[in-house]
Amino acid sequence: MYVPFEHLPDHARLWIYQADRKFSVAEEKAIDGEVHAFCEQWVAHGNPLKTSFRIDRSQFLILGVDEGVGGASGCSIDGSVRMLKSLQERMGIDFLSRSKVPFLIDGNVKLIPVREMKEAFASGILGPATPTFHLLAATKGVWEENWIMLAEKTWLAQYLPKTPVA
Repeated sequence: MYVPFEHLPDHARLWIYQADRKFSVAEEKAIDGEVHAFCEQWVAHGNPLKTSFRIDRSQFLILGVDEGVGGASGCSIDGSVRMLKSLQERMGIDFLSRSKVPFLIDGNVKLIPVREMKEAFASGILGPATPTFHLLAATKGVWEENWIMLAEKTWLAQYLPKTPVA
């Protein structure tokens, strides 16, 4: 059963999917319609789930389930991944790759391959205060508080250039 995203409680479980590129207006409209239809019929063991989703910055798809009403099971989660794979195949958008990290640069989402992270920080393309997105926020409350974080406050801090000890 679909509910507006803002009606999900802070403890609602989230899954955040990053697309490999920004959606066109037509793609975003199609994704919105298909994910809404999926949420309307999303069930676990035959029981309707209280679900919602949000498209953020035309590049992130955030699915949510109020597990206080009913928890998502392995099979129901697999169903959401099948829906994503179907969108992916038809639209040529990769939602499942984790080989690139999103940053907010000049108001736009820029994806940097993980293999280039050390070089991007060393060259100054990225810095400690470069905003990034918390793709592993497990609940709506955590997402609302920490969706955008500074690189130095995340696992990316390991790529920051080390300052010599005097």
